[in-house]
Amino acid sequence: MPKITMIGAGSTVFCKNLLGDILSYPELAASEIALMDIDPERLRVSELMAHKVAQAVGARPTITAHADRRAALDGADYAISMIQVGGYEPSTVVDFEIPKKYGLRQTIADTLGIGGIFRALRTIPVLLDICADMEELCPDVEFLQYVNPMAANCWACLEATDIKLVGLCHSVQGTAHHLARMMGLEPDKLRYQAAGINHNCWYLDLRYEGEDAYPLLWEAYQNEDIRRRDPVRFEMFRRLGYFVTESSEHFSEYCPHFIRRDRPELIERFHVPLDEYIRRCISQNAGWARDRERMLNDENLTVHRSMEYGSQIIHAIETGEPTVIYGNVLNDGLIDNLPDGCCVEVPCLVDGAGVQPTKIGWLPPQLAAVCQTNINVQSLIVAAALSGQREHIYHAAMVDPHTSAELTLDEIWAMVDELIDVHTRDGFLPHFDDESPVCRTYAWDAAVRTVGGA
Repeated sequence: MPKITMIGAGSTVFCKNLLGDILSYPELAASEIALMDIDPERLRVSELMAHKVAQAVGARPTITAHADRRAALDGADYAISMIQVGGYEPSTVVDFEIPKKYGLRQTIADTLGIGGIFRALRTIPVLLDICADMEELCPDVEFLQYVNPMAANCWACLEATDIKLVGLCHSVQGTAHHLARMMGLEPDKLRYQAAGINHNCWYLDLRYEGEDAYPLLWEAYQNEDIRRRDPVRFEMFRRLGYFVTESSEHFSEYCPHFIRRDRPELIERFHVPLDEYIRRCISQNAGWARDRERMLNDENLTVHRSMEYGSQIIHAIETGEPTVIYGNVLNDGLIDNLPDGCCVEVPCLVDGAGVQPTKIGWLPPQLAAVCQTNINVQSLIVAAALSGQREHIYHAAMVDPHTSAELTLDEIWAMVDELIDVHTRDGFLPHFDDESPVCRTYAWDAAVRTVGGA
């Protein structure tokens, strides 16, 4: 039976969903599950939860709990990351409050924008340490990476390590179900091919019972009540001709068109939920307190299969039964009009040979152009993280679509200075060298090779 290590297992609800999926497969029901978290109380609660999940699905896994990451990883066949470096407090609050002082408002701030930049800079060093442990303790491990910002995190790890890694998100399959419901269709009968980058992935083909379903989506668009459920995405659908996989609240901060301090009517018109992630974190923390009480009493758990791909990957590799998932992988000739070496999200075949990405070819040029604005930021995040060059943090913020539409260069530089100072003071940001000249680092040598710079 495989050993499956869950890093950041104190994310109790997400861990519960993944464990329920994994242990529901009879072939995986006796797996070794190693839970790891740096928070002792969250780890204790998740260990209790894991036993309840196993009981609920009739599985007999071996469950261990570890504060020591190396012990949890030793001999692992699969590792799953679900960490949040810096947590809600202090880091997430800082990512919202300091930009707000400069007039820069955000909704989610975990994938792109100034919040996504600093979350990546906090997270990439930790993921690289995890990969270093795996290279020593379980070099053949399959690393299933769930942590945002997905593209930047995966790009950095795949560039700097030899670990087999695929980044996983639920936006493709989740949005497909969402679209089916809006069109009044059965979700299980909707077929699609999507490609792009994480959270900027586009349904290139959408079919229902063999027929093109895009005309049905255009019909749904005419219904104002449906349009109001997803205003940003429908607006971009109207302009670009394809539907994007990420939610309206997320997508509003990946482009410069919706959150504008000089145009507050846009925020109202497109129902942009500013500070949404802050509210979610407060709700999730309260939910965890309730979950803790449930785990500490004799209440049984109900387990339902989720949409997450993690268990499907493990099952396909272990049994050889093929499946198709959407994964975040390096662009090794997969999408012709996105840069080689960037991180793309494409369909992947998974079987006993592992995760095998599908070549897509060319994206429609307008979609590639929108993706490229995000890739520009990701490439500079990776350059900063792998080179230690402070300059590239400013450069990432400078070319970020939302940030550059709202702030002057002087404001961007001052805001980045303040964010660096506070996150460094809090101990979640590594030291960045502010003296070495630009273009004598990874940012020049490797970025030229991976993103086509000159």
